[in-house]
Amino acid sequence: MAHAQHDTMRRALRREVAGTIGLLADAEDFAAMRRYRSFTFHDHTTYLREVEHLLRTLAAEGKHTTLALFDPEEYEEFCAESGLDPDTSDGRTRFTAELAAAGPTVTYDGRPLSDIVPDLIDETLRRSTVEYAEHLLSDTGRCAHCGEDIGVASFTRAAVLLSRILDTGSPGTQHIVCSVTLDTTPLLGSLHAERTPDGLLDLDETEALEVTTVLAVGIATKSPGGLVQRTTTPDQPDRVHGWRLSGEHLEPLTEAQVFDAYCTDAHTGEPVPPEPGLDYAAAPDLGPYDDPHTH
Repeated sequence: MAHAQHDTMRRALRREVAGTIGLLADAEDFAAMRRYRSFTFHDHTTYLREVEHLLRTLAAEGKHTTLALFDPEEYEEFCAESGLDPDTSDGRTRFTAELAAAGPTVTYDGRPLSDIVPDLIDETLRRSTVEYAEHLLSDTGRCAHCGEDIGVASFTRAAVLLSRILDTGSPGTQHIVCSVTLDTTPLLGSLHAERTPDGLLDLDETEALEVTTVLAVGIATKSPGGLVQRTTTPDQPDRVHGWRLSGEHLEPLTEAQVFDAYCTDAHTGEPVPPEPGLDYAAAPDLGPYDDPHTH
């Protein structure tokens, strides 16, 4: 009986696969989908186990499969706009195909689903951050004095600053985090880059776009923010630098300021012990920026 039930669930899953699986990673999202009679899954844990079994089966058959987060609210909106009945496997398949075309996805690479889901969530948050930041930049309008597009100018400025920061790093792995606070809402962007001993830089362009866009929002809106760079070099302590966003400029933090920032709990304000083997260093000056416009 149990075997027959599992076969039924697997056939149902296969009907809803469109090269991409729309994954209900959250138990609440799974519960929201249970209001549809055509959604035949009853237990979230069992559902995740069956999805993982399907992924392994498809991989064994040589099929390329990606995963996207399935959001019940977005699904309902999609069906309303498309004139589809949400209580059908066809509606879910078409929505998943839409996710595959326009939404963030990760490729199934054989790892356990529990390891892949955090990457999928991170990628979804990253995409949402960039889209929100781009929306904010597009709404900044034009400079009242010179007529220049503030969003474009701010993005150009941010790109120059990020390039200079990357150039300050020694050979090794650079981890850069940019944060900007809008009212009480923080925007975060992060970037990993590798600089070889001969000076070549390898980075993820999507991550670079995220950091540049977040920094550009801070510049355009004159919001508080900052940027931290951590460089990891073999056989040497990790080194941390930091800059504080001030208008259109990134002001270098001193060694003491970087130490305070790293050794203070961001939520409670209480001191925390310094990280062993970490070198807190003063940040280099990024130099002047020749911009004829002031916003």
